[in-house]
Amino acid sequence: MTTALYRRYRPESFGEMIGQSQVTDPLMTALRGDRIGHAYLFSGPRGCGKTTSARILARCLNCAQGPTDTPCGTCDSCVELGRGGGGSLDVVEIDAASHNGVDDARDLRERAIFAPARDRFKIFILDEAHMVTPQGFNALLKLVEEPPAHVKFIFATTEPEKVIGTIRSRTHHYPFRLVPPAAMLEYVQTLCETEGVSVEPGVLPLVVRAGGGSPRDTLSLLDQMIAGSEDSAVGYERAVALLGYTHAALLDEVVEAFGVNDAAAAFAAVDRVVQTGQDPRRFIEDLLERLRDLIVIAATGQGAGSVLRGIPADDLERMSRQAGAIGTARLSRIADTVIAALDEMTGATSPRLQLELMVARVLAQGAPAAPAEPLVVAAPAVALPPAAPAPVREPAAPAAVREPAAAVPASIPPAAVPAPVPPAAVPAPVPPAPAPAAVAQEPAAPEAGPVVTAGPVTLQRMRDAWPEVLARLETISRSSWLIATVARVAGLDGDILTLSFQSQGDVAAFKKRTAGAGPSEDLRQAIQGVLGIRVKYIARHDNDEPGGPGGAGGSGGSGETPPAPRATPPAVTAQPARPSSSAPVTDWAVATIPSDAPAEVASGPGITAPVAGQFPVDDEPEDAAAVVPQRTLTLEPAREGTVLPSAEVAPSFEPDDPADEETYPVDLPAPAVTAPPVRLSAPAGIQRYGEAVIRQVLGARFVREEPFERPTRFA
Repeated sequence: MTTALYRRYRPESFGEMIGQSQVTDPLMTALRGDRIGHAYLFSGPRGCGKTTSARILARCLNCAQGPTDTPCGTCDSCVELGRGGGGSLDVVEIDAASHNGVDDARDLRERAIFAPARDRFKIFILDEAHMVTPQGFNALLKLVEEPPAHVKFIFATTEPEKVIGTIRSRTHHYPFRLVPPAAMLEYVQTLCETEGVSVEPGVLPLVVRAGGGSPRDTLSLLDQMIAGSEDSAVGYERAVALLGYTHAALLDEVVEAFGVNDAAAAFAAVDRVVQTGQDPRRFIEDLLERLRDLIVIAATGQGAGSVLRGIPADDLERMSRQAGAIGTARLSRIADTVIAALDEMTGATSPRLQLELMVARVLAQGAPAAPAEPLVVAAPAVALPPAAPAPVREPAAPAAVREPAAAVPASIPPAAVPAPVPPAAVPAPVPPAPAPAAVAQEPAAPEAGPVVTAGPVTLQRMRDAWPEVLARLETISRSSWLIATVARVAGLDGDILTLSFQSQGDVAAFKKRTAGAGPSEDLRQAIQGVLGIRVKYIARHDNDEPGGPGGAGGSGGSGETPPAPRATPPAVTAQPARPSSSAPVTDWAVATIPSDAPAEVASGPGITAPVAGQFPVDDEPEDAAAVVPQRTLTLEPAREGTVLPSAEVAPSFEPDDPADEETYPVDLPAPAVTAPPVRLSAPAGIQRYGEAVIRQVLGARFVREEPFERPTRFA
């Protein structure tokens, strides 16, 4: 029967301790200068030498030649407190985990009164001091604060924050740390030589890594290795199997498979990990450790041996080849992928699945990029063929009318493509709209994209550059690009761009804003990047234009020949313009722009209210604040259930409150119309109207909300 290594090789002086110079040096200096405190607090991780240092300090204080920083080792006190000693009557070690109450503190106070039996001091060592209750500490506080001259206290704990502050403030606190791997590796090598044990290369680094910087844990594992080996020779295979680490050959196989992107070899190694019963999480940890070593080797080159201590020279050479084959950049990316898989594996029900997915991601990073299939909607802008009219296309089936809108090639301007018609309005084939004359007369350009020349931005230049604008928009936002592909450039007046959409739903999607961003802002950025101007919008449905798309309203005042109007099927009836009370409410601010239409005043009974013409839809109303001649909206006489506007209506849409700026109507129809009466949906009880309706009809401002209580049979 033998004694454990950590007991046989427990240090007997501060000079024998390793990796704790931040504690041993000041303690030895204090002992030499005879500046000894009455209470000490030793804190740090388990197995790092707290209790051993407390015993060494007790030997130094009670040595016959002391107090001294180096015990003699021959006096009675030094022998009793040494490795094979049975303990001293004047040095009391107390397990605070089982003696943590008030009664135990009172017993300690009674024992402290008596003088030491033989030695110079009566020393109390309280191990696991954080287990003492606050009541026990408070009962001990007076004794620790003003102990007798012959009493010394040494508290040892792994959690110093649990020791109450009144005790900590009356002690000298010395924090212990884990021993660095280099110092620990050198220590265990010396110990193996002393014990006459032969160890194969690579074993001691595994032992040091498993010990985690704790000398006691490291010596316990080494003792286990030696006890399980024959002829005092510790083999690598047995050490790997006993410690649960991944074999270096398996790690080499996986890393080399990553280097050449061999999926078969990589997944075969993963299968061996699972079939041999290894923990997939431990395998990922070992793989991450290997990747770290490869990154260090790639960064330091020939100096890697001074950083990666304990690794044999042949292993360093092999790992150098692996690092050179993969490269530093890809090693870093692989390490990031492995770390992410390690985090995802916490609590995972299928660790093998996570491991295989990680291997697949790593292999995908190193695979050559496959040529992407060309997408028609994402093709770069190409110049139009020379002087060719737009081709006449076959009419599409009503069920798929909306589908070609997203598949229009970016090389063809939207004005040259007939806009789809809603299925409900297609009783007969729809003839396509002819290409504009300006587009047909444009000569062919050899460049791969439109050439933007210097000068003012006209409507024709905007249409020519529209494919490039869409291509730029696709890089900004894919969703905004899908909405803008169905838009047609209908007009450009200065910096006010008129866009025509195929349906009211497309208009609403274009106007949608979220946190100051949306399709309109993305398109504005694309236009500014291509043409260098920041535009404001008028977004409308094709049916909102007089005479259909391409009518007079689509010229934008630029002087270009407007496109030919689109033929309307005979079964389609013109929809009347919506009244202002039902105008859509979006979160866009609006402002009036000059209009050439004269002000019209409707005659007849009722209340008149000013109605603006078409407003530029934009989030910068101060840039387009021109006042237009006011038009009037004639409302029907008041009837039961009708919400009436106020007697005085503001002459403009300038909000009284900046918070109301986002709620004014947009896309109002140009001609004055008669608003139908707004009736209550339920004749009985109290009916609550939305805030947008109140603002539009009454020109009111929101003040507060009041809860709606439905009437009951009793009230």
